[in-house]
Amino acid sequence: MATPITHLLSFFLLFSIFHCTLSLLDPQDDVGFLVEPDDVNIVQNNRNSSKRCDFSVGKWVYDESYPLYDPNCPYLSTAVTCQKNGRPDSDYEKWKWKPSGCSIPRFDALKFLGKMRRKRIMLVGDSIMRNQWESLVCLVQGVIPTGRKRVTYHGPAMAFHSMDFETSIEFLWAPLLVELKKSPENKRVLHLDLIEENAKYWRGVDILVFDSAQWWTHSDKTSSWDYYKEGSNLIKNMSLMVAYQKGLSTWARWVDLNLNPQKTKVIFRSMSPRHNRENGWKCDNQKQPLPFFSLQQHAPEPLVVLQGVLKKMRFPVYLQDITTMTALRRDGHPSVYRKATSQDEKQRMGHSSDCSHWCLPGVPDIWNEMLSALL
Repeated sequence: MATPITHLLSFFLLFSIFHCTLSLLDPQDDVGFLVEPDDVNIVQNNRNSSKRCDFSVGKWVYDESYPLYDPNCPYLSTAVTCQKNGRPDSDYEKWKWKPSGCSIPRFDALKFLGKMRRKRIMLVGDSIMRNQWESLVCLVQGVIPTGRKRVTYHGPAMAFHSMDFETSIEFLWAPLLVELKKSPENKRVLHLDLIEENAKYWRGVDILVFDSAQWWTHSDKTSSWDYYKEGSNLIKNMSLMVAYQKGLSTWARWVDLNLNPQKTKVIFRSMSPRHNRENGWKCDNQKQPLPFFSLQQHAPEPLVVLQGVLKKMRFPVYLQDITTMTALRRDGHPSVYRKATSQDEKQRMGHSSDCSHWCLPGVPDIWNEMLSALL
């Protein structure tokens, strides 16, 4: 077990590296923090492995062989089909992530489906996770005959089925993981200690991939709830990160109590950073990855909170850290190309461009290459 001194030294080591290199430290999402392998399972590191490759540290390399699938994939939603919506450039489709000292295997659809034979994989979270689900479906669907694939819908869940492989790739809308309900007074109440309404969909799934951070970091004006609730206590104001920690702890308790690590693999993907003006960034008219990442642009709190929760769990959850590598890709957002509009309309919309979601093909394809390598 790491000592307090070890943790303190780790923190200062992270802080210095953050200013000197272009990436994070741990495996995936919002701003990194040094984590002892014995404390948290990492995407790139098996507890019993003597060789570690940190996928989160590296650089973007231009590769003419990308994208990995046809931009006309029929499973893409309008908001991410940036080419169809008039985006004039396409280089954002051609960057692959090259970790320092190793490589991520190119996505192989048949190999992935072979690993998933007779299994269910479910991606759980917000619209960014929906982004990743669409990417994963497009990565595999091209090798499946037309009559042997279909999409079904069930409440907040949707599933892509490959009949020959008896495989389903599913998405569940649960951006906060815990339950958001309407009160009798028509107020939106976030129940920090209730989760079963969402968790009932997770039972029986072989591979669960979670994300939850974007909605927790919305400002007061865009918050999705009016009150928090714990037990019978209704709370108007609470620190966002304290609430996030409570919500994640409810999720962690459910996983610990209800899932068997011999039957289910659980992955938590870190936060996909926004490149909006509030953070001092912008994504409009960007055509290349950023050459470096600055600590000032993205606060580390969500990942620190997540790591703290995972460390206390009995269940071996894998943390997939995509935050720093993704922070470099402000060129990959839909910007004003989230729907087909005239050039004049695009200019008027510039102030409200989408700098959160991702054009497809694009950045989430790399997350799925990492996911396939893990599985």
